[in-house]
Amino acid sequence: MVGTGARSATRSIGNQTLPVDRETRLSLVDIEEPIEIEEPILDTGLMANLLDFIKERELMQLFYEDGIEPSNSILFTGSPGVGKTYTAHWISYKLGLPLISLNLATSISSYLGRSGQNIKSVFDYAKAQPTILFLDEFDAIAKRRDDEGDLGELKRLVNVLLKEIELCPKSSAILAATNHPELLDRAMWRRFDRVIELTLPGQEESEKLIERHIPAGKYNLSNDVRIYMSRHCTGVSAADICKICEQIKRQIVMNPSDDIDMLALKELFTRIRPREKTERIRACKMLKQNCQSLTTREIAGIVGTSAATVSRDLKEGDSNDK
Repeated sequence: MVGTGARSATRSIGNQTLPVDRETRLSLVDIEEPIEIEEPILDTGLMANLLDFIKERELMQLFYEDGIEPSNSILFTGSPGVGKTYTAHWISYKLGLPLISLNLATSISSYLGRSGQNIKSVFDYAKAQPTILFLDEFDAIAKRRDDEGDLGELKRLVNVLLKEIELCPKSSAILAATNHPELLDRAMWRRFDRVIELTLPGQEESEKLIERHIPAGKYNLSNDVRIYMSRHCTGVSAADICKICEQIKRQIVMNPSDDIDMLALKELFTRIRPREKTERIRACKMLKQNCQSLTTREIAGIVGTSAATVSRDLKEGDSNDK
């Protein structure tokens, strides 16, 4: 998911002094207050896992009364654009807690021991009162200690992280995200209560994303084109689907007299070219049926092939329908 709408700040929370690097005096964190955002569109199993975590946090007192420790940490894995950062902001909103994001650029230092000191300062700040600490690009600071190519400083940093995560009070939560789980130190996995892999959206999730960004009540996009778009976007990241939808809306505003289906399909195929012959045939047929004003040459330009190939594809598509 893209576009959280959250506000970032470098001020302190409560009476706590903002953690800064000792030499540069630059802030080690970015602070974002919780604001209302729509829930991420995810597989039902993934969403159930997230809702369980949120419910545990909301019922912490009951857990304590029964001598049970609630979960307070999640490691998010998954490809770029699947919604790891967006989901962290949504959890912040649902729990009503500020999101404190580690600033890697200011926290990692070339001076011996400085990075570990900075990380400890950030954890001390996050632990002082209920907050959510977000460690994005986690693999940058939690790499395997058996990697001989890494400097000793990074290995010391991993040791600091392991200790700080383990000692973090349950009143605060830790969310970490990585695109490269294979790079993480093996001991890191055991420090997190939950590991959630956010996957690329399937057709159902793609349909919901398209409807959220191009709602039927506002945009007269045909149902056939909506279904086709969701199928064509299967396996594409949520962030990319959102970008396609936003660009389609821009085209609608700039070209109010043009057919919406045509604008949507043109933008779709411009950004996601048909990868296989069967996909290309479907694309050519879809354009021909829904954008009758397009010439064969124009269709060829949209799908990225020759006019002769489009002619053959359309004939083959017609014969397959018989």
